[in-house]
Amino acid sequence: MAEPASACEVWFYHLERTGLDQALPELLEKTLQRGWRAIVRSSAPERVEHLDGWLWSYRDDSFLPHGPAGEAVAPRQPILLTTDEANPNGADALFLIDGAEPGDLDGYSRCVVLFDGGDEVQLRNARGLWSLVKGRGHPVSYWRQQGGRWEKQA
Repeated sequence: MAEPASACEVWFYHLERTGLDQALPELLEKTLQRGWRAIVRSSAPERVEHLDGWLWSYRDDSFLPHGPAGEAVAPRQPILLTTDEANPNGADALFLIDGAEPGDLDGYSRCVVLFDGGDEVQLRNARGLWSLVKGRGHPVSYWRQQGGRWEKQA
């Protein structure tokens, strides 16, 4: 199937050497450096609460400007943390964690799926999502941690 010209790219990040708390801030920094806004969608409200604190303090010399979706200023946030499928901040990049569903990817330039390589359920869900988005005509790629950096494998 030919991919639509404006199809959202879907990148799968297989977490093996570091956990989500280490990998996500680095990827969000790169997203902001591109001049993009981001949404981090989790299936777990407690993860949103954890990330809301973590992204302020994950590194001594930096923080990531963000907020949870329930705030009045949510539409102005460069990074929005949520469990819903709305895109109130006009994000270019959607980050899916904890098995969150992608929903409609129209309007996004990139969707990043982060999954734990040591968790069979997350592996199975990532494989199913790969087939689903590829079947919808989205370009997909697979990234794996190699020697402290991410390398495209497929």
